[in-house]
Amino acid sequence: MDAATFLIQSLNAVQYGLLLFLVASGLTLIFGIMGIINLAHGSFYMLGAYLAFGLGPVVERLGGGFGMTLLLGLVLALAIGALLEWCFFSFLYERDHLQQVLMTYGLILVFEEVRSLLVGNDVHGVAPPAWLAGSVSLGETMSYPVYRLFISVVCLVLIVALHLLLSRTRLGMRVRAGASNRAMAQAMGIDIAWLYRAVFAIGVALAAFAGMVAAPVSSVYPNMGAQVLIVCFVIVVIGGIGSIKGALVAALLVGFVDTFGKVFFPSMAGALVYVAMAVILLWKPQGLVRQF
Repeated sequence: MDAATFLIQSLNAVQYGLLLFLVASGLTLIFGIMGIINLAHGSFYMLGAYLAFGLGPVVERLGGGFGMTLLLGLVLALAIGALLEWCFFSFLYERDHLQQVLMTYGLILVFEEVRSLLVGNDVHGVAPPAWLAGSVSLGETMSYPVYRLFISVVCLVLIVALHLLLSRTRLGMRVRAGASNRAMAQAMGIDIAWLYRAVFAIGVALAAFAGMVAAPVSSVYPNMGAQVLIVCFVIVVIGGIGSIKGALVAALLVGFVDTFGKVFFPSMAGALVYVAMAVILLWKPQGLVRQF
């Protein structure tokens, strides 16, 4: 493998890992703080992709651009997340994990049926904006899409914003308190019901945003969140349940293992991520990083 090919694969691994982190960070927040096993989290990734597909032409006709589509989709995802928490998930906090699994699996079926009724079962493409449609030259014969670099930059910006939100704001302080000791936080006057709604809405928005920015490179198709959900559960387990830092480290690790595994060991690529998870759990059963 020459230097240019190695650089391209490394950029692919970073971009894939950062995108997975956006989905996994929402999953680990919901799982680590609220104690909810949310099998429907992959559907929020699919929701974001279909929002990009559906909102793009509408926003363009109104004179907006790709950035406006992302912003509008993010606002809608926050609203949908808050509504879902109020209507469904708020009833699951005191229930056992089996009921949570059944409820969230039922939501997957509902999302898929609604998607089928609204847009059908065809595979759709989402074109990147014209100003991101070019490539950057890497050597004499190779180039790298500008849009993939855009995905990495946007993900990094969101990672920094999420870090600042959790470490420097009052909401972040309450989230950390609720994760450390739920009963004590409630005794200190923190509105746990409002906190859970905010955390769930943020988790949904992160997954949906990942789906929106990934749509131009992965297409939009039925049940597209299923595979992402499985990989994100692997990331949450490797990184440590409830740990945002651990999710970032694990997502980048999974990105590199998956990308370079397909290059060097194509016949075993599908299993390498799970082998890596098994090895890490033998070394650190609680995950790489402790909660927060």
